[in-house]
Amino acid sequence: MLGYNAGVQKILIVGSGDVARRILSQLAPRARIYALLRDASRAAQWRAAGATPVLADLDDRSSLARLAGLADCVLHLAPPPGSGKRDTRTRNLLAALSKGKSLPRSLIYVSTTGVYGDCGGAGIDETRRLNPESSRAGRRVDAERVLRVWGLRNGVAVSILRAPGIYAADRLPVERLQRGTPALLADDDVYTNHIHADDLATACIAALRRGRANRAYNVVDDSDLKMAEYFDLVARAFDLPAAPRLSRAEAEKLLSPVQMSFMRESRRIGNRRLKNELKLRLAYPTVVEGIASARRNACSS
Repeated sequence: MLGYNAGVQKILIVGSGDVARRILSQLAPRARIYALLRDASRAAQWRAAGATPVLADLDDRSSLARLAGLADCVLHLAPPPGSGKRDTRTRNLLAALSKGKSLPRSLIYVSTTGVYGDCGGAGIDETRRLNPESSRAGRRVDAERVLRVWGLRNGVAVSILRAPGIYAADRLPVERLQRGTPALLADDDVYTNHIHADDLATACIAALRRGRANRAYNVVDDSDLKMAEYFDLVARAFDLPAAPRLSRAEAEKLLSPVQMSFMRESRRIGNRRLKNELKLRLAYPTVVEGIASARRNACSS
């Protein structure tokens, strides 16, 4: 288990979802954790897990006043709003943090590898020019830029973790396979990237300890698969039919725009910085190990 920087005593988690709970399970015994919650009904659950709930809403700037000066470090896992060109939630968060007598020493932001756009299946690293092709990725780029500027201006070490498709035992495409949703033929298919939720949580903790200021890290595993190959691995593990294959032209007629949006971007993302700088040893080096673990859990339950 990775430790955190010995100087960090109070940590604010913004975006209290599945990955945040995995982070909390590792950090709670060794730091005071504040969890920003919008839903008061979840407060008891987070308190029992070891966090101090802070009820606030990133869409309501006036509710965020309590965040000023609260923490030594901020783990920002909250997604941008669902529309618009700007991430107003990140702007509201930074406005609140800026009002404190003391600022956080560091801020870790979990972004997305979607900021790179379509790379035609090329191998890339963090030096690749950002080229978001969806509005949701565009809002992530906006958040990254705002955070970088704020960090440089205020002397806060901002590290950006770019994550791809996050999976876990309960986040596999089992229902998609059960529905018989088609995948693309090999010639039309795209390379896709993955990270297990446990490894993303551990990467966040590693960034607390070793993340460099104004530095981006691709948090991806070592898998080198096209999307349909990933579906096939899950299908075989859970004794499900393989996804039917369609050409891209056929899929455009049958699948929703949202489904097709994930089939238009192809990239093979390297993780050298993750391993060399954050010193992360992946618990699930590829999706093969992650899927096998999920299968064992399913058989034992």
